[in-house]
Amino acid sequence: MARKTTKNDPAEGAAAGHGVLVRAANGDVIRYDPSGLVMRLSDKVIDDIALRLGTSPAGQAQAPAGQAPAVTRADPHELLEGIDAWDARIDGDWLIFAARLAGRQGIRTFRRPLSGGDIIADAPGPLYGVLAIGGPRAALATPGGSEFPQHVLAPADDIGAVGHAGVERAGTHDRLEHLREMTHEALVAETLLGWQLEKFEALPLFLTRAETDSSATSADLATGRAYKNLITAAANLSRAAAALGKRAKILAIHLDFALEDMSGSAAAYRDGILALMAQTERDLGQLGFDKPLFVARFESGGPEVATEAAIEGQWELIWNHADHRLIFSAPGYMFAQDDHDRPTEAARREMAEMTAAAISAADDWRCPTFHLAERLSQEGGSIIRVVAQAAGDLVIDKDDPFRVGKTAGFTLMGADNGARVTTVKIDPGDPKSLLLECSKAPEGAELRVAYAFGAGDRGCGSVRDDWQMQGATGRGLHRWALPCLLPVRDGDGDA
Repeated sequence: MARKTTKNDPAEGAAAGHGVLVRAANGDVIRYDPSGLVMRLSDKVIDDIALRLGTSPAGQAQAPAGQAPAVTRADPHELLEGIDAWDARIDGDWLIFAARLAGRQGIRTFRRPLSGGDIIADAPGPLYGVLAIGGPRAALATPGGSEFPQHVLAPADDIGAVGHAGVERAGTHDRLEHLREMTHEALVAETLLGWQLEKFEALPLFLTRAETDSSATSADLATGRAYKNLITAAANLSRAAAALGKRAKILAIHLDFALEDMSGSAAAYRDGILALMAQTERDLGQLGFDKPLFVARFESGGPEVATEAAIEGQWELIWNHADHRLIFSAPGYMFAQDDHDRPTEAARREMAEMTAAAISAADDWRCPTFHLAERLSQEGGSIIRVVAQAAGDLVIDKDDPFRVGKTAGFTLMGADNGARVTTVKIDPGDPKSLLLECSKAPEGAELRVAYAFGAGDRGCGSVRDDWQMQGATGRGLHRWALPCLLPVRDGDGDA
C-alpha cells in the first residue's frame, strides 16, 4: 500500500529540493525535484501507451534493420476490450489474435492494425480483388454488412464498396475496412466464401469496389472518372496486400455498362468496350497484375429501355472480343425485378451466384449463344433453323418459368406477310440447334429472328443448356440462352 511522504520525512533523507510524495512497497511512485514532479509508471501502463502510439513497448528489443520485428505476447483483455479474444500477440504493425466474432466464418485468427482500424481476418493466400466499372445502375447496393464481415472488405477511405460515383477522385490507402452496404461485387465475394466454407476450404480476404459515373457511351467510360478511380482501386489493392505481406490478385472485373450506352451504334458500343478492356489491361500490367477476367451480364431490359443497338452490341462482344478474357455470366431476363425495374433482393443474390459460378469456371463458362438463323426449304420454307454455340445440349424448359409459351421466346421481326413463330423444338439431328415452325413462310427484305427481345413487357426465353445449380434462395439456377437478333439466311434445305 502506498503512503504519502514529504521532504521532512526522516525516512526520505533526501537533499533539499528533492523528495518523495507517494511511495509504494516496490519503490517510489511520485517524486519531485527542482524541475517538477517525476512519476514512475508500471510496465503495463507503458506498454499500453506504446500500443496506442504505434511504437514498441518499453523493454522490447527492436529488430535489426532488414529483419522482421519480434513477435510479442499481448493481453487481449487490455487491448481488445469487449471481444471474446485470446492468444493475442503483436507482430510488427499488427495485433494478431484468436477470437469468436460475428459472422459465418466461426472461430479463427484475426488481426487489427496497432494504430487502430477495423478487425480483419488473418486469412491465407492472396488478397483478392473483385472490382467493377459501369454506369449508375452498377452502384446499386443493399444496406448492411457481409455475412463474412472480416473477409469482405473495401479500401479504408470511409466510402465503402459503392465507390465515388464519379464525383471525386479516389485517394490512396493501404488499409481495409468493413462494408456498410453490399454491392453486386460484395455479394459475389460473399458467395465464393460461402462455397469455400461448405467445402471446409480456406477463406481468403476480398477487397471489393464498384466505380461508376454518368458516361453516355462506352468510349466515354474508358476515359471518365470511374475508370481513373478503378485503377486507383487496383493500386490500393496492391498497397493493402503489401501491408499484409500478401500478394494481390484481381479475381475479376465486372463490366456493368450496356443499356446506358447512348451511341445508338452496336459497333460503337463494341469498340468502346474493347478499348476499355485494352486500356485496363495496360494500366493494370503497369501495376504488376496479370491480364484480368472481365465478366458481364447480357442486359436486354424492356422494349422501352433496350435498343436493337444494345442487343447487337453485346452480341458482337461475345464473338469479337479479341484476346481479352471476357465472359457473360447470365442474361438479365432470368432475374426478377420490382415495380421500379430494379432486381429484387433475391434476384441480386442469384445474380451474384451466377457471376461467382462464371468466375469459378473462368474461360470455360459459356451461356448458349445463337449465331445462325437459316430458312429451310422443307414445309414450303416455313421452318427456320437456329444454331447455337453452347457448353452443353440445349433444353427447352418444360416448366416455362418466364411464361413465354410455345415460342420459347422467339419472334420474327421484319416479316412483311405477318408470319409468326408458332412452335419451337430441338433439332433431332443436332442437340445444339432449334427448329422454329412458323405460321407461314416468312417474307421480308429485313427478316430477322429475335430471341428474348421485342416481345411483351420484358423479353424472356425458355432455352438453356443442361447446367444447373441450387441457389441460396431455393430456386434452381440455369444457364439460359443469351438474347440475339439474327438475320435469316437461306439454308441448304436439310433439316
